[in-house]
Amino acid sequence: MLKTLDLSYNSLSLTTNISLNISTLPMFDRLFLSSCNITEFPFFLKAQNELAILDLLNNRIGGLIPKWLLSMNLGRLSLSHNFINGWEEVPLIHQWKSLSHLHLNSNMLQRPLVVPPISTMFLFISNNSLTGRIDPLFCKLRDLEVLDASNNHLDGIIPQCLENLDGSLRVLNLRRNSFRGNIPQICRDRSTLMTLDLSHNQLYGNIPRSLVKCKNLDVLNQGHNDLSDTFPFWLQDLQRLQVLVLSSNKFHGPIWCPHDFFGFMTLKTIDLSHNDFKRNLPLEYFRNWTSMSSKVSKMGFESDAAYDGKGTYNDSVKIIFKGQEMEFVKTLTVFISIDLSSNKFDGEIPSSLWGLRSLVMLNLSSNNFTGLIPSSLGNLKELESLDLSNNKLFGKIPQQLTALTFLAYLNLSHNQLVGQLPQGGQVSTFQDSSFEGNLGLCGIPLSRKCETPPLPASNDDYNNEKSDSIFGFGWKAVVVGYGCGLLIGMVAGHVITSRRPDLISRIFRVRLQRYRAH
Repeated sequence: MLKTLDLSYNSLSLTTNISLNISTLPMFDRLFLSSCNITEFPFFLKAQNELAILDLLNNRIGGLIPKWLLSMNLGRLSLSHNFINGWEEVPLIHQWKSLSHLHLNSNMLQRPLVVPPISTMFLFISNNSLTGRIDPLFCKLRDLEVLDASNNHLDGIIPQCLENLDGSLRVLNLRRNSFRGNIPQICRDRSTLMTLDLSHNQLYGNIPRSLVKCKNLDVLNQGHNDLSDTFPFWLQDLQRLQVLVLSSNKFHGPIWCPHDFFGFMTLKTIDLSHNDFKRNLPLEYFRNWTSMSSKVSKMGFESDAAYDGKGTYNDSVKIIFKGQEMEFVKTLTVFISIDLSSNKFDGEIPSSLWGLRSLVMLNLSSNNFTGLIPSSLGNLKELESLDLSNNKLFGKIPQQLTALTFLAYLNLSHNQLVGQLPQGGQVSTFQDSSFEGNLGLCGIPLSRKCETPPLPASNDDYNNEKSDSIFGFGWKAVVVGYGCGLLIGMVAGHVITSRRPDLISRIFRVRLQRYRAH
């Protein structure tokens, strides 16, 4: 007996409004109809009383979710990437007593966020237009592992009672909403939280120290809020932390501690841009960031963070990469990046930075860094994006820059660099804008050409000049003497022909008297 039917992604167009005897269809356990150009909920589903998994992902279904669908004993339901705008009857959602996975992301839902059944483990409801606050009833979903309500219009304060889910919740993503207030204390000693993304909200205050209890935390993204705090050194105690984003807040002070600072050995992505961090960085600051210096597989992997029904929950982080804001998925494994741009760091760039051999993106722009660009920059063989613009770097650009064969974006503009640009490799492919504001630079691809210095005289030239002299004089002296004699002869001839011999006699008489006087 046929129990599973999968017609997904086959360029089919499934017609659902034809008349048929639905009692003649087999009873399915699993039905996958993704990308079948379906425009309404298939009527034949009404008779599928044994259906446990229904996947209608990526179709063109609009309107409301019908009541009869809510009466089915579903375990997993995926309606993502459609045009659904609500429910026929909201309270009936609690009839899904066996529902564990509910996917409603990327639709047109506009009502307040609906509390799912108590059995829900995975709730994906991002990229809608949901409004209102998070109902405290969410705190009673003791089996909830993933709550992704990002990219909506939710507001209010994030409920403190979410700490009650510390034994189950693994992913909390409330990015790009309008939440305000302080970050709640949601971590306890037995916390299972692996991803916390509260970026792009209106949160203020400090980062709660209770986060240090989230021992399994992989991703912490608090960027684009109104947080005001010093650098949270204590986060180094999170030995699984791989992504740390604190960009576009009001953090201030140094990012290093003079005592007992070993620092972030598992970190792979850090973004501290657009804050008020300052002071210099110790030369060995990056020495212990070993995950950035070891070889990383670019095959990717499926994180065990949380499963979404057919695959995995993929963390994503938006980063300024190659001069543009880009979103990276599965960033935990393949994207190694450091962004300290738009702060007030000064002093030399730490030499330990050039030992991070797996680094893909480095942005230190718009600071007050000084000193030379070291030749050890050539060690960063994986580097694809390098931005050192708007600093006070001086000296020549090292030739080793040409060894970076993956380099696709380079910005060294507005420094005090001088000399000829390195030739070869990727450097010659960049536009003038990558080097503008350095008045001492020259060479291709710049319009300013480098001056050619005069060549030193060779031994052959010296010997030839010496052989031209008969009495030890060079040829230049002979020419000068010949010219002077010719000039005197012409003057004397003119005097004689003009019948002024008395003038010649007077000149020689004066010279003879001077000679006798000596």
